[in-house]
Amino acid sequence: MVLTDREDIADTLLLVEDSDTQALRIRRMLESHGFHVHRVASGEEALDTLDVRLPGLVIADYHLPGMNGGQLARQLRMNAVTRTIPVLILTEGIEPGLEREGLESGADAYIPKSSDPALIVFRIRALLREHAAHAPSLLPQRVFRRARIMVIAPEPEHRRAVPELLDQLRRDGHIVTLWHDPSRLVPALLHDPEHMPDCVVIDLACREFDGLEVCRRLDEWRQEDLLSGNVPPRILGVDGAPRPDAKEFSARVFEAGIDDLVSRDVGPAALALRIRVLVRRKLLQDDVRRIEVERQAREIAVKSARAEAAAIASKASLAEALEQANRELADANRKLIETQGKLVQTAKMASLGELVAGIAHEINNPLAFILAHKDTVARGLDRLAAMETATTDPDHEQREAILTKCRDRVGSMNMGLRRIQNLVLNLRKFSRLDEGLFQIIDVPEALETVMALLTQKLGSGIAVRRQYEAPDRLYCQAALLNQVIMNIISNAADAILAAQHDDMSGQGGIAVGEIGIHTYLAHNDSGPDSYVFVITDSGPGIAPDVQERIFEPFFTTKPVGAGTGLGLAIAYSVVQAHQGSLSVGRAPQGGARFTISIPWHPGQEGESPLPATTSSGRMA
Repeated sequence: MVLTDREDIADTLLLVEDSDTQALRIRRMLESHGFHVHRVASGEEALDTLDVRLPGLVIADYHLPGMNGGQLARQLRMNAVTRTIPVLILTEGIEPGLEREGLESGADAYIPKSSDPALIVFRIRALLREHAAHAPSLLPQRVFRRARIMVIAPEPEHRRAVPELLDQLRRDGHIVTLWHDPSRLVPALLHDPEHMPDCVVIDLACREFDGLEVCRRLDEWRQEDLLSGNVPPRILGVDGAPRPDAKEFSARVFEAGIDDLVSRDVGPAALALRIRVLVRRKLLQDDVRRIEVERQAREIAVKSARAEAAAIASKASLAEALEQANRELADANRKLIETQGKLVQTAKMASLGELVAGIAHEINNPLAFILAHKDTVARGLDRLAAMETATTDPDHEQREAILTKCRDRVGSMNMGLRRIQNLVLNLRKFSRLDEGLFQIIDVPEALETVMALLTQKLGSGIAVRRQYEAPDRLYCQAALLNQVIMNIISNAADAILAAQHDDMSGQGGIAVGEIGIHTYLAHNDSGPDSYVFVITDSGPGIAPDVQERIFEPFFTTKPVGAGTGLGLAIAYSVVQAHQGSLSVGRAPQGGARFTISIPWHPGQEGESPLPATTSSGRMA
């Protein structure tokens, strides 16, 4: 670990600009306002400088050679140490969709280069004020590590898509290695921390080597790495050959240890996106493991300090030694709370990433029938215009029928637009970054927001039964409580869907599962009343021997790559931070039953809860 100077970090700006003329102009402007500016010409060079010095803010041109400004921001957000550094993107003009792409990649602000210099300086100072309070005082020796990708494929001339994929991965900021002969691979490549890949991409359709055998060999090697305490690399297979036994081949591939299977027909850009998802999960687990190791080291240091304080107290003042130990323990607890906040936000971003596919599907449906109805309305209006210009008297009934059909289609288009608007609003509500703020929330509205975001996962095969008997208002940390509810309901849906997949084989029907959400107020004679959430499901339930471990960090019953084992551990910590309790048991219908209990005080923050409302038996 190395010490950092917070003031030096706040005053230093990293300018990423490939144009010497533009870089000189921007640098002189910033230095005239008292900033220290370090300039590099590419995103790759910017990442390499992070191990030497952390800047207070990154100013990047969007159009850069290699990775662009948005891809640079995405790389910074994937690292636990650099994800809090503000990123400001500059560009020559306002191109359609460019600002949205830059902000979605993780940038904090987007400003044209033609803007008033005073405005640019004001935005920089505002971002620096926010970052200065959270700048770390201790940093690891190795701050930033670019993800390493190993591609096992034949010579490029045999696969025209390979060079395009390699270029796309390098533009994303990854270090890419191409292997043509997998027989030369040795276990040392996967066990060396300095060269171990984060993701291995294997061409399963080539004839030069047996892709399944390579997968089995890599999986055996990474099992050894897993036993040693390291986070093993992910394995992705690419297949595009026509196969009469496609289903049986897919089963053999996943039995060989592969984490994901993609068809080559999706194209290099989509394939690079799937690789990015696997790499993000792997780097997240790397950061979590590093944070856990640091936490354990701090606990050992605190225990050693307390033991030393006790020895000193026997010779001098026991009170003074205990006071010193308590100060060190309080400092360790504060750092643990900060680490927990980072883990919660990381888990939320992972959840949002998994929801993107479902939300895109939900938006695509109303857009499809809006476009179809638009064409129907246009054709109807053309027919009306033709009837008006005809020499014969137009048929009144036919004209009325066309107008009625047009009005119906316009109404359907309006309904589709409202569905898209509600999806976007619900996503914005869920992704608020206010974990540390206690506030009064509307519980039914918060629960419905979570349900809306999980619509795609629940689908039509899982019914949600609501029974809200508790008061609508609750004083809590809104975003964190949303995350707890979402983790539990998402796990319930996964369990139901897995059980349905097993039960439906050979039946030909569609099984229906059920999730129940029940809120009520529990009266306590010896203390404040409790606001209780009960979430049940009709899945297979949780085995008694597993119930004792489900709240442990990194413990998961899901397949490798499907979960990090942090969801319920974070949920347990959040409920404890509310001075509440979280327990698990067996539901009446045989599935799992999670009970969340949080202290409830009427009239908190000067507001009285609304009268209790019930909606027993409502179905989604």
